[in-house]
Amino acid sequence: MDHTRVTEFLGRFVTDLAATEAAGSVVVGNRLGLYRALARGPATPQVFAERTGCHPRYLTEWLRGQAAGGYITYDPATGEFSLTEEQAFCLADPNGPNVSAAFLIALGMLRAEPRITEAFRTGAGVGWHEHHEDVFAGCDAFFRPGYVAELVPNWIPALDGVEAKLIGGGRVADLGCGLGSSSVLLAQAYPRTTIAGSDYHAESIELARKNAADAGVADRVRFEVATAQTFSGDGYDLVTMFDCLHDMGDPLGAAQRVRQALAPDGTWLLVEPNAAEKVEDNFNPVGRLYYSASTFLCLPNGLSQPGGYALGAQAGEAAIRELVTDAGFSRCRVVARTAFNLVYEIRL
Repeated sequence: MDHTRVTEFLGRFVTDLAATEAAGSVVVGNRLGLYRALARGPATPQVFAERTGCHPRYLTEWLRGQAAGGYITYDPATGEFSLTEEQAFCLADPNGPNVSAAFLIALGMLRAEPRITEAFRTGAGVGWHEHHEDVFAGCDAFFRPGYVAELVPNWIPALDGVEAKLIGGGRVADLGCGLGSSSVLLAQAYPRTTIAGSDYHAESIELARKNAADAGVADRVRFEVATAQTFSGDGYDLVTMFDCLHDMGDPLGAAQRVRQALAPDGTWLLVEPNAAEKVEDNFNPVGRLYYSASTFLCLPNGLSQPGGYALGAQAGEAAIRELVTDAGFSRCRVVARTAFNLVYEIRL
């Protein structure tokens, strides 16, 4: 046994365990608005307690733990804690990366551990709708900033002829829309376009309707409870799917329904996780993140539905191309890449 390697492995373990335990504190900061409060300026624990209305002893422990993890900054000369501009952008700005929301997803999905453990023994599925509500709220809060940054500025213009259609007044179907953030963004950017959002999760659709009303676009955005295989309407200029095709038990059936629903010159915008074709090339922090989420969320949901597929979050480009070709599409190209996603333009 190489004891140097043992020590290295234990170092990795301590890092991982500390991060796992710290997730709860990040969620506390998210729920209580502590990061936003700290972004207002440096503070000692006592001043921070006055600013937030929270108990100073709890805040002291929270602040020290956050500083130990590098999430906030500490000045030993003044005893004050603060956020750098970069930390504030990532943690306190709802239109920034909003990374604290990602921990809502993590803690929410881990609540299902007993069921997932049993599913390993039985092969049974666990549906998306069976997870804790933090999973739904966390996904919306975490993914929305990425859509704000990319969807209208970059992804839509990358599609052949689509932006002009939406500016002139197009018809869009947003499948697996969740809480409706992507639908609302499209409606706000293209006031002549109408959007039909759908999701099989009724509670998410209820929140999507509220979010559209709050944004003042409910007259041009409608929502229905429906699967990607059963959503209503046809003749759509654009069909969108954001990070959801790989979750489905029957993605082929969904792709076939999209083909039926598109206008003859329509476009399918498909956004899926970025994954390398070689399994070992996904053995990195992003791949680890996706495989972990897939084990608890994506794969179990696929296994809970009819269809026979369980693609998982790291299906890869070849699997997506094969699926859309089997569904009858003739054109499929990657029009954009991010660290987390591949963006496909799919056409008849």
